[in-house]
Amino acid sequence: MNLASRDERLTELMDDPACDPAKLRRTLQRFWIVNRAVSRWGRVYRSHVRPALAAAPGPARILDIGCGGGDVLRRLLRLARRDGFAVEGVGIDPDPRALEVAQAGASGSSIGYRQASSGELVAAGERFDVVVSNHLLHHLGGDDFDSVIADSAALATRLCVHSDIARDPRAYAAFSVGAAPLAPGTLLRVDGLRSIRRSYTRAELAARLPAGWTAEQPTAFRLLAVHRGSSPEARR
Repeated sequence: MNLASRDERLTELMDDPACDPAKLRRTLQRFWIVNRAVSRWGRVYRSHVRPALAAAPGPARILDIGCGGGDVLRRLLRLARRDGFAVEGVGIDPDPRALEVAQAGASGSSIGYRQASSGELVAAGERFDVVVSNHLLHHLGGDDFDSVIADSAALATRLCVHSDIARDPRAYAAFSVGAAPLAPGTLLRVDGLRSIRRSYTRAELAARLPAGWTAEQPTAFRLLAVHRGSSPEARR
């Protein structure tokens, strides 16, 4: 498989409104396993999210853009509460099929899921201490990428961190084998491999991001697009 450049022509099966609904639901329900294995949100929480929450006065709000099945947002809230932070979470996704799965996994009144876009939240004047996304950026075309990046910077008072895959032949080979046990009855393996082919390298992501953003690579197969908010404490 030639991964020298991004394959932007590929689309993921789960993005098709006509995809098999049972396979889509099982895919969304199993995302938490994949994300725990590869997304490293525990590390991102410790290195980025926790310091931002520590600087926030009073209850903090976390927004997850393109939340899918909601597992990443729920995990961040669990980690924050374990550390004694008062936090509320909002997950947004344009796909009602994803929101149905996310809402089924939600518990308590401090987390909510909405069918909305980041632009709609900006227009409504909403603000959040921390804005995150997981495996979103590689899905987005040029204009959509720019809009989400601008929106998330406008929405966040302290931190934006968009986590995604670093395109790498080793990641492709490892996922091809590692996803096999989870793949039956889902779209996980096909879409995961397509995701890797659509993803960025660190240099590509750095070139794509506007001023004020940085592209970080905390591990071999992970990328972070990071923006510090406008509050003075956020830039310390």
